[in-house]
Amino acid sequence: MKFIDEDTARSIIGDTEAFAAVESVFAGMARGEARNFPVVREAIGHADALYGFKSGIDKSTMTLGVKAGGYWPHNAEHGLTNHQSTVALFDPDTGQPTAMVSGNHLTAMRTAAACAVSIRHLARADAKTLGIVGAGHQAAFQLRAAAAQRDFQRVVAWNRSADKLEGLAEVAAELGLGFERVTRDQLGAQADAIVTITACHEALLEASQIRPGTHLACMGTDTAGKQEIDHRILDGARVFTDEPIQAAEIGECQHAVNAGTLSIDDIIPIGRVINGDSPGRTSDRDITVFDGTGVGLQDLAVARRVVDLAG
Repeated sequence: MKFIDEDTARSIIGDTEAFAAVESVFAGMARGEARNFPVVREAIGHADALYGFKSGIDKSTMTLGVKAGGYWPHNAEHGLTNHQSTVALFDPDTGQPTAMVSGNHLTAMRTAAACAVSIRHLARADAKTLGIVGAGHQAAFQLRAAAAQRDFQRVVAWNRSADKLEGLAEVAAELGLGFERVTRDQLGAQADAIVTITACHEALLEASQIRPGTHLACMGTDTAGKQEIDHRILDGARVFTDEPIQAAEIGECQHAVNAGTLSIDDIIPIGRVINGDSPGRTSDRDITVFDGTGVGLQDLAVARRVVDLAG
């Protein structure tokens, strides 16, 4: 059995490898070769923490496993990141454990990779300005992964605490991109692709702020009650996700579904676009939305890639 710690996982996996793993598993899900099992997520009644399990199997790569972990909101007091997780992989033929992989860095990488997959397959080919809403730990990962998918020239960003955008400005400079702190109105008016990566429970972007032709990758909503964008944005948009049922229950789509303006049948698995079974963007005026809820198979796919690369 292999044990891969956090530093080793961080040194092995890059954006390209994470992208390939996540794109492949989304395609496998759409073909019916990969399946996520029901998620367990509970408040443990200690340290204000949420803890749970995400698991599944990908028969195309023979990957079986579980990600265990959650969110500890006071971890900064201990010099730790709030999200803590570990991935266990098993031999699908025998059930024997084959690897234990630290999942903190991998969680950030797989989330950014999902966003990048959506931009690759749904954003306009001529997109030049990337918008970022949010400036937490995950935002820099999103920026790096997203920037590789189009010939972006500049980044416009908004965060409630504008001083926290300094880290994103540094990443943009490393990537050779211009950077500007803007209002939400300005962001919507200028960005060709927008990434939202917050833990909000309210709409940060309104339908009136989004131009025709914009692609939105909404990556922060993964729990009932969370919300990043006005659900009316989805009314006239082409809507995609990792897993439709989960999007309707805990993703950005939950609010439009609850309002009766969106049906689960209207939510397209992005794997169908990857496989060529469903059109993505149909015109340069389409508003496309990717509801990135985060599924266990993303974690398993990236952990499996780390194990393979570790040799």
